[in-house]
Amino acid sequence: MNSLFAIRGELSRRTSVTLQVSGVLLLLALWSITCATGLVSSSILPSPLKVLGTYHELHYQDAMVRNLGYSLYLNIAGYLEAIVVCLPLGFLIGMFPIFDGLFSKQVESIRFIPITAITGLFMSWFGLEDLMKVQFLAFGITVYLLPVVVQRVREAPMIYQQTAFTLGASKWQMLTTVFLPYVKSKIVLDIKVLLAISWTYVIVAEMVNNTGGIGAMMFLTGRNGQISKTFALLFVIIIVGYIQDKLFLVIDWVLNPHKYE
Repeated sequence: MNSLFAIRGELSRRTSVTLQVSGVLLLLALWSITCATGLVSSSILPSPLKVLGTYHELHYQDAMVRNLGYSLYLNIAGYLEAIVVCLPLGFLIGMFPIFDGLFSKQVESIRFIPITAITGLFMSWFGLEDLMKVQFLAFGITVYLLPVVVQRVREAPMIYQQTAFTLGASKWQMLTTVFLPYVKSKIVLDIKVLLAISWTYVIVAEMVNNTGGIGAMMFLTGRNGQISKTFALLFVIIIVGYIQDKLFLVIDWVLNPHKYE
């Protein structure tokens, strides 16, 4: 029992799983009691059973699976593009003083761009179809990912660089044997943390020339007063995000097995 309240203590796997399940059940119980007692109107907070009952209609009438697949396509495409852009740029700015001097302040400043406010620019540049939506999501991720890559490159311990230099390593060898392994061991989990950003902006992207997507479904059901469906779709996104989170842990384990030995 004392271990449950120890400062920065650790739990056994069994205890951890038990507490996680208990926490979910506790929240469901509180939710059900709140709805059953009428403390909150059902038009604002539908009961868990009512939310569960909407999945049949969402699947057969609203094509929830197809819309979810479309949202995943936009998210994955935007994420891959952002990674392809951010990794080389981040290494250049983090490693070489000339690029650091030229672009580091701009990289730090782009974090303050209100992404949703520049949707019109992307519509003007890329039109109203999927290309625009992917570019919008990719930019929204790049704004946060690029400074992280630069920071990780700068954090590489100087002792590693000095050792490689002493052994006569070229700049390319320093990149491949010092900076790249260090950043690789950190950046996968950084990307995992930033995963939610694409889901944050997906509603904005999908509502442009609405061609589907679970984010657009959430917006429309909420606007039409179908609160049960909105809650149901919200839980779908949470579950998908949780699965994606676990997949990134697997990717990190594959790319950086030394971290888990």
